[in-house]
Amino acid sequence: MSRIVEIWKETTDELVNKVTWPTWTELRSSTIIVVIASILFALVIMLIDKAFGAFMNDFLYKIVE
Repeated sequence: MSRIVEIWKETTDELVNKVTWPTWTELRSSTIIVVIASILFALVIMLIDKAFGAFMNDFLYKIVE
């Protein structure tokens, strides 16, 4: 049981005293970058999906018919 208490104290000390937390401005700007990158990535995947779907409908399915 004392080992668990020791681990808990070390973890708390590390989180409170040793971790450098970002400022509110840094956090907000990082969040905006992640949101924009996620939207761009989703758009690229959507375009690839649409292009592949058009290819399948226009060429591949007509060959099989």
